[in-house]
Amino acid sequence: MPETPKTPETAEAPETPEAKPAHRHHALDYVELTVTDLPSARRFYAAAFGWEFNDYGPGYAGIRGPDAPEVGGLRLDERDERPAGRGGPLVLLYSEDLDRSVSVVREAGGTVVAGPYAFPGGRRFHFTDPAGNELGVWSPR
Repeated sequence: MPETPKTPETAEAPETPEAKPAHRHHALDYVELTVTDLPSARRFYAAAFGWEFNDYGPGYAGIRGPDAPEVGGLRLDERDERPAGRGGPLVLLYSEDLDRSVSVVREAGGTVVAGPYAFPGGRRFHFTDPAGNELGVWSPR
């Protein structure tokens, strides 16, 4: 009997470093570091920790380890004009329904400070929690 052809829905993901891990709704998913000199930051993290990068243009480089999927990014902010009390790494959560996540963040007392907006890879928004911590939420659509 001939083997049934695999469709994208039934095919298994390849076991390669490029394969993305499964994303979980509202789980910690990605960490972004804001930098003022992207080439210098890339050199530093490559030399210090062996990080490798996916290039997304002059203002962004995805972070991945040797033989590992992308887990974060270096985001260029030449102005470095972060509001008082904000800054440092940006933690990103994954969402299966970005618009619903915007609503639940607001309902829970968070403040949306950017977006939703499109970015390479989908859409996202940023919010602050009641203590002033800024986080982001992303979705592929």
